[in-house]
Amino acid sequence: MEFDVHGNPDYGQVTVRLAPGQKLITESGAMSRMSVSLELEGRVLGGVLAALARKLFGGVSFFIGEYGGERGGELTLSPSTPGTLLHRRLAGETFHITAGSFVACSSDVELKTKFGGLRAFFSGEGAFFLEVSGEGDLFYNAYGAVHEKQVDGTLVVDTGHLVAWESSLSYTIGGMGGLKQTLFSGEGLVMSFKGRGKLWVQTRHLRATAGWLSPFCRS
Repeated sequence: MEFDVHGNPDYGQVTVRLAPGQKLITESGAMSRMSVSLELEGRVLGGVLAALARKLFGGVSFFIGEYGGERGGELTLSPSTPGTLLHRRLAGETFHITAGSFVACSSDVELKTKFGGLRAFFSGEGAFFLEVSGEGDLFYNAYGAVHEKQVDGTLVVDTGHLVAWESSLSYTIGGMGGLKQTLFSGEGLVMSFKGRGKLWVQTRHLRATAGWLSPFCRS
């Protein structure tokens, strides 16, 4: 598999060239153009009920697509939000990304849905994550620019700004202080990371942007 990432940091895209027989798993609706030699097969990740819950509370699509063909071909993928598109080559390790950040991966890469807990579930923030493992290429996106942070101890990150993290980091999900602080501070849920490893944060918060736009979208 060959690929080119272009358009960063504002409107990242990736163009992937598949050899005959190779397949690429993609987020639903990410394809912007493709060779006629490629075929699409839609499927549900993790079962219908799990996919429905992800769609309602995790902000991730119900279906994923699988592209491939006997003659190979080329396709370009465009994330739904403007920002940076990132690539990671997996070599047997486990990696975590927020569910809405997934763009595509090699067919040999395994995707598992991870539940963020009831508190995250009812808030709609950070309800689901994707655990990515195996060997192959992973493409994921951020809303805005991306900053890589090296954690050596503890770091608190707003769930709306989190993009990805290494499995060497453990985490807990909670509010900013007690219930009163969480309700009246205007802040959402946060994840407290501990250990040594890297994580990636985005400079913009999609839910906050939607809230800012809401008064201008009234009918």
